[in-house]
Amino acid sequence: MPPHSAHPAAPLTRSWTPNRPVDLAALFGPLRRGSGDPCLRTLGDAYWWATNTDEGPGTLALRQRRGTVLATAWGPGAAQLVEGLPALCGAGDDDGGFVAHHPVVALARRTLPGLRLCATGRVWDVLLAAVLEQKVTSTEAWRSWRELARRFGGRAPGPDGVDLRVPPGPARLRSITDWQWHQCGVDGARRRTLLAVAGVASRLERAVALGGEEGRALLRMVPGVGEWTAAEVAQRAWGDPDAVSVGDYHLSHTVGWALLGRRVDDEGMLALLAPYAGQRHRAVRYLTAVASRAPRRGPRLSPRDYRAC
Repeated sequence: MPPHSAHPAAPLTRSWTPNRPVDLAALFGPLRRGSGDPCLRTLGDAYWWATNTDEGPGTLALRQRRGTVLATAWGPGAAQLVEGLPALCGAGDDDGGFVAHHPVVALARRTLPGLRLCATGRVWDVLLAAVLEQKVTSTEAWRSWRELARRFGGRAPGPDGVDLRVPPGPARLRSITDWQWHQCGVDGARRRTLLAVAGVASRLERAVALGGEEGRALLRMVPGVGEWTAAEVAQRAWGDPDAVSVGDYHLSHTVGWALLGRRVDDEGMLALLAPYAGQRHRAVRYLTAVASRAPRRGPRLSPRDYRAC
């Protein structure tokens, strides 16, 4: 059913029936920044997502009914959100050539038939979140994400009673003062990267059309955006099935523990994933969905509170 609207200010709706199962919880998992994410929430049987688009902010609510995904969108970005519904739900995610080379991966593939790689079609929001997660704990990064969205993001369009925030756009980000960055718990290194990214944000959106390694290479041209950050964006913005988050604090340990029963470093992880060339991120998604995390060694990292400094 094509998008339709009775009035320009009315929400747009669309229904889409995929030809394969889609697990909305698994789909939105990589886009959620902690349980208190003000930009993505689960309310009742619907997933509510507020984001920036080329046309402005938009809110998308998704539900499933008997295999059909029902979408309702509000705001200036509504048309773009409903148009991108199939891609967001993994319609462009081709896993036909994927071969499970390890029993645990084969088990995950059978257990999770609805696992799809989402494609938001936009770089900015996922790049903002990825830079915030550089070299800090998830707790620290998610706190900064919440603070930035609540202080400097806008109220998401949509019905009253749905408390969502749209992440701040590039122009708003450039207006944040040093003291305000400090209050949001963002250190100087990440701040410099975010300001560099904000200065060329419109050009970075081309990475989606480029895709693959070429798209990741474009992102890495910005100072402060390395292999890990580019991979995190590629996985979400265009559903890159081969983008591995090399440099992640836990990932290599998780992959090694799942496939060998022991920890490995990044080099060892890439060697283990070599049989999945072209589909390495998909293999990682299966592994992280079903494998237990490697046992912890040593004390846990304590989150820092930059606002107290």
